[in-house]
Amino acid sequence: MTKKPTKSLAFEETLKELETIISKLEIGSLPLDEALNEFEKGIKLAKQGQNQLQKAEQRIQILLAENGDSALTDFSLPEN
Repeated sequence: MTKKPTKSLAFEETLKELETIISKLEIGSLPLDEALNEFEKGIKLAKQGQNQLQKAEQRIQILLAENGDSALTDFSLPEN
């Protein structure tokens, strides 16, 4: 059996799908085989989300390294 190529979801979509799977599993009404399939899908989505976060962190570190002389300050809204 050939594996389907996994499509890359946006981080927010990944989280939303994970939440849906968690809800289904918490209810506990799925047959065992279906619950295992959902669990497996959830693990894959969790890994995908973790990879997305790691890539975002790397990008931030690169951007900060490129602008290393720029001081970071706390964000505050301008007063009117």
